[in-house]
Amino acid sequence: MNHSTPQSNPSSPAWLEALYAELGADRVLRKHVLGPYTTFRIGGPADAFYEARSADELAAVLTMVRTLDIPHFVLGLGANILVGDGGFRGLVIRNAADGKTIDENGILTAESGAIVWPDLIEFAVDAGFSGIEHYAGIPSTVGGALWQNLHFLAPAPARERTMFIDEVVLDARLMHPDGTIAVKDRDYFDFGYDQSILHHSGDIVLSARFQLEPASPETMRRIIRENLDWRAERHPPLDTEPSAGSIFKKIEGIGAGRLIDQCGMKGTRIGGIEITHRHANIMINRGGGTAADVKAMIALVIETVEREMGYTLEPEIAFVGEF
Repeated sequence: MNHSTPQSNPSSPAWLEALYAELGADRVLRKHVLGPYTTFRIGGPADAFYEARSADELAAVLTMVRTLDIPHFVLGLGANILVGDGGFRGLVIRNAADGKTIDENGILTAESGAIVWPDLIEFAVDAGFSGIEHYAGIPSTVGGALWQNLHFLAPAPARERTMFIDEVVLDARLMHPDGTIAVKDRDYFDFGYDQSILHHSGDIVLSARFQLEPASPETMRRIIRENLDWRAERHPPLDTEPSAGSIFKKIEGIGAGRLIDQCGMKGTRIGGIEITHRHANIMINRGGGTAADVKAMIALVIETVEREMGYTLEPEIAFVGEF
């Protein structure tokens, strides 16, 4: 159960009192547990927690924490991360900015906290525009999609290739580390496989624009069904088997999952964490799993694969907070 105390406290640190004054005591939650905001359902409490409900609110709170030098972390959908059992010392800003519009030319504008599936995809399909339906079932916000260049190996015979979100990105409105805000086109992002400039630039996406094309809603819904069926066979359902997605980085031509599978590690369990039988590169929370369990499993997998297969695996998930 989340324990949060929004009211001001005389013993609170000065930066927390400043947050109360600027953002409102009812909007800043103290000692707020982060696990429910991650797809792994793991993570201890943040010292303070604030939900930005628009791109303007996100920009304003980022300006404030940078000016006051407050330790902070921007949390989207909480996929591809592991939050420590000790939580986060500072302010966690949950990006819930989800405004979206689409014009008659198929230009989709979305704030960075908008959830790609199902919200944004259904919005585009209902409007009759194609280009993002391929990412149905993948947990991500718009900001996360640009950060990792969201991609999916489309299963239908006519589409047997990896499709990337950068194929439809027009530009994005970014907040740079120095506090300036600018619109940058697709080329700025230097997109690659699981890569973009956002990994090291310090930029925060406020909103993005995508160029979509007219298409039949029936065709798009068929593609969605195919992709969801393909994904269901290979990935555990997040609602019943929480996970952070692939744990280890891809090894070109081999695959981390294949190496782990060849070591016979599917089904291996430490505490509440288990390597799923569906995909050897995915660990699931069977209930009560902790960040310590995950780190112990990661260490076991790395040691086993290196000993038995001669390859050194490297985690691709981000580690956030205190472990």
